Amino acid sequence: MKIYLAGPDVFRPDALSWAEEARALLARHGHHALIPSDNDETSAEGIFRANIEMISESDAVIANLDPFRGCEPDSGTCFEIGCAIALGKRVVAYLADTRPQLDKLAEFYGGTLARREGRVVDPDGLTIENFELPVNLMLGISCQIVQGGLEDAVLALAAG
Repeated sequence: MKIYLAGPDVFRPDALSWAEEARALLARHGHHALIPSDNDETSAEGIFRANIEMISESDAVIANLDPFRGCEPDSGTCFEIGCAIALGKRVVAYLADTRPQLDKLAEFYGGTLARREGRVVDPDGLTIENFELPVNLMLGISCQIVQGGLEDAVLALAAG
């Protein structure tokens, strides 16, 4: 299968070596990796179009949903997942921490969550959804979520 790898990994300081390791990992499992850095585009519009094209060409998407620059997944990755779902692609996402989102946010905010009208709210008074999912319901329902890393997601994809 051709598998698009979505995630903030392209921003890592070792992004090129990560991409080669990811490519080799997928090849060992009989798959071809499509990685956002696989193109020569340098403009925002060019990168956007190239990534959409790769998602369209893929058979499936594997997404890294680990927190990025805060307590939520990378917003670009979330968009790519939405695009893949809209195109009817299967999406397997991985997280190192699959505890319920509420538990992770309580830890992130140092236990300063409160209750208002029977709902849990953050320090700004904004409701936190509590569906026992490790991420927002739009990701937690649309993706198959696995605990671990890239190889765990590849194995889950193969298992169906």
